[in-house]
Amino acid sequence: MRAVVQRVSEATVRVDNKVAGEIGKGLLVFLGIGEGDTEKDLEYLVDKVLGLRIFQDENDKMNLSLLDINGEILVISQFTLYGDVRKGKRPSFTDSAHPDIAERMYLEFIDKCKTKEIKTEKGIFGADMKVSLVNDGPVTILLDSKKLF
Repeated sequence: MRAVVQRVSEATVRVDNKVAGEIGKGLLVFLGIGEGDTEKDLEYLVDKVLGLRIFQDENDKMNLSLLDINGEILVISQFTLYGDVRKGKRPSFTDSAHPDIAERMYLEFIDKCKTKEIKTEKGIFGADMKVSLVNDGPVTILLDSKKLF
């Protein structure tokens, strides 16, 4: 399971010109589910994302997590995080999970965030989404549950 996590001051996702999800200060998470990802991968990534200490404390140090600041989270499904372009220039997506499995795990990720009493918004799985954001910092973190990077 992979995630691109961006610290944002605001983010919005639109589908068919309608707002599907919108947050203020918090994290925008682009989430990709890989072939063979398990509950263990899901737990690891939820814990890592919610615990990332990338928000400023009173001394202006990145020392606080989303939970510490009562921030918000917007989760967007993005199978293209598993795009492999090592051969040629057209991405291969054979390492991404089947859509049925990916959607289930995507929704489970969102549910696990909600259980932490975090305002959690989402895109629409499989839809053509338009994502707008104001990256705060900028701060962008790459995560992989297999710890490949």
